[in-house]
Amino acid sequence: MTNHTKTTTTQNIFRIFLAIFMMFAGFSHLTFNRVEFQAQVPNWMSISKDIVGILSGIVELILGLGLATWAKYRIEFGWALALFFVLVFPGNIAQYLDGKDAFGALNSDKARFIRLFFQPVLIAWALWSAGSWKAWKIQKK
Repeated sequence: MTNHTKTTTTQNIFRIFLAIFMMFAGFSHLTFNRVEFQAQVPNWMSISKDIVGILSGIVELILGLGLATWAKYRIEFGWALALFFVLVFPGNIAQYLDGKDAFGALNSDKARFIRLFFQPVLIAWALWSAGSWKAWKIQKK
């Protein structure tokens, strides 16, 4: 998919903000929130929770950097980030079902449940801010 769609200033601001958020999250996976992110890894996964946290942190760093700096492929990075949000959603569900606390704020079933509704917002944010959804609609025509 080529970059034939322009994004607005508002979209670009939101894209950069999301990219910074992802780079921060990725950095925190690898450093000061390493144990907290392990709470989101479902017990049914057969790989080490620490390895999953490290790998997801690396992916977040790559996606954030790409979304912020590699404008030629921003559409693809938008799709990749949306897919990443879909793929980590089972971890958020497992965290809710298992009642695992994390990050101080996710310390109740209510807080963990409300958080589940933010995942579709993040998916839409990635697709909209990168112009991915618009590019897909144009390509379908």
